[in-house]
Amino acid sequence: MKSQVEIYDTTLRDGSQGEGINFSVADKLRIAEKLDQFGVHYIEGGWPGSNPKDIEFFAQAKKRKFRKAKLAAFGSTRKKGVPVEQDDQVRLLIEAGTPVVTIYGKTSMLHVKEVLRCTPEENLAMIGDTVRYLKDHKKFVIYDCEHAFDGYKLNPDYALATMQAAEKAGADIVVLCDTNGGCMPGEVAAITRTVIGKLNCKVGIHSHDDSGVGVANALASVEAGAVHVQGTVNGYGERTGNCNMISTIPCLQLKLGKSCLPPKSLAKLKELSLFVDEVANIRHNPRQPWVGSSAFAHKGGTHVNAVQKLASSYEHINPELVGNARNILISDLAGRSNIVMKAQSLGFRLSNDTPELKEILNTIKDREHSGYEYEAAEASMSLLIRGILEHNPELLFTVEKYHVSMRRDAKGSVCDATVRVRVGKKIHDEVAEGDGPINALDNALRAALAKSFHKLKKVTLTDYKVRILDSGTGTAAKTRVLIESTDGKTEWGTVGVHDNIIEASLEALVDSLEFALLKK
Repeated sequence: MKSQVEIYDTTLRDGSQGEGINFSVADKLRIAEKLDQFGVHYIEGGWPGSNPKDIEFFAQAKKRKFRKAKLAAFGSTRKKGVPVEQDDQVRLLIEAGTPVVTIYGKTSMLHVKEVLRCTPEENLAMIGDTVRYLKDHKKFVIYDCEHAFDGYKLNPDYALATMQAAEKAGADIVVLCDTNGGCMPGEVAAITRTVIGKLNCKVGIHSHDDSGVGVANALASVEAGAVHVQGTVNGYGERTGNCNMISTIPCLQLKLGKSCLPPKSLAKLKELSLFVDEVANIRHNPRQPWVGSSAFAHKGGTHVNAVQKLASSYEHINPELVGNARNILISDLAGRSNIVMKAQSLGFRLSNDTPELKEILNTIKDREHSGYEYEAAEASMSLLIRGILEHNPELLFTVEKYHVSMRRDAKGSVCDATVRVRVGKKIHDEVAEGDGPINALDNALRAALAKSFHKLKKVTLTDYKVRILDSGTGTAAKTRVLIESTDGKTEWGTVGVHDNIIEASLEALVDSLEFALLKK
């Protein structure tokens, strides 16, 4: 039977302290519900003693029913010289109404003397008084030992005394925090092992990623006996972030054989990662381990050839276990296997024996050499393959001519675009304005085509990127344009390359709309 490791998520508190992260109360409630559905054991909702937003969150959270997770309010020990029952911050922890309260206290003698500026005995009393008071109010208490590892290295006897003070007062879990993120996995494991030998309660780990080993430190602590891991979704957090739970959870479950989630939850790992990024308005990291779009991407021809024969030859797990998928990339490094697997994933019946395979491969390599890039433009890739396999099929529409102009008056500048498209024997002319020449051209093109293809009214452009390919030629440089589009159900990318940025943009736009009409 797998041993159990508890997952404690602090995205809503520690994660929200990251640069560029700002959750509203509604955001926090949505994420909390998602985490509960995912199956984490604890959700730290915030610090009610630090800001009105967190007080409001806990007031709203009382009205929600969490099926699996226990909600935790976060705070600190009582202030020095203040009786615990008179400490406003501790009172707010009680009033938050959560079944779990997590508090932190000083472990390092350096912080006791230089930050708190109190006696070592007073710090121990602050820890014990606060834990005992919370237990008297029927709370499940988690005690976070701030600077646990640095404090232990400075004065191991005093660091252990702070932990024992929390345990003696009734703390249910004592968590060792690498608050500055500067410790290495070896010393984290050794200190965790020592602490476990001195305490009778559960021991947990809370690591930061300042040295790039936040996940490694959490795993090292678990291997040394810790049974509780704290971290954040996607590694959000102060400075360089916290331990990334999106990496830690599959490492625990799939690599170390620890049970930390309901059986069906792991397959929703990528979904959770994307959801939280979306709520935080953060662009998802394609290179994030396990769940990134590049996590199981294969580009080199020899790699793809091997994966085609045996997936495990270049994949450490089945991507579907964490809700991800294999991605075969197409570039000038591609071999025949890349083309076959990518074409099959796009819905084409292609094999190593297909006569057109060599032409497809050579065309792609020639176009990549001239500036095209298909890794993020699968729709343009699909149209290229279709054109070769079907031997230049008749186009659904053609752009016969267009004109783009800009005028400026006292109110500002306005761009106009005129487009003529042919659909069979029909001619459609359209004029539109836009915020720039590309936007005006896009608006006119869609309006013209929508007269024959009503489904294009649902297609919208979601992203537009421009890359200068040969900056040495100045404003005459060749330009690559990448466009992302959606119909509300799926997304696709297209590419255009030209010395003229408007021509490059038009090529990508035409591919986008043609793909929307052809896709199934």
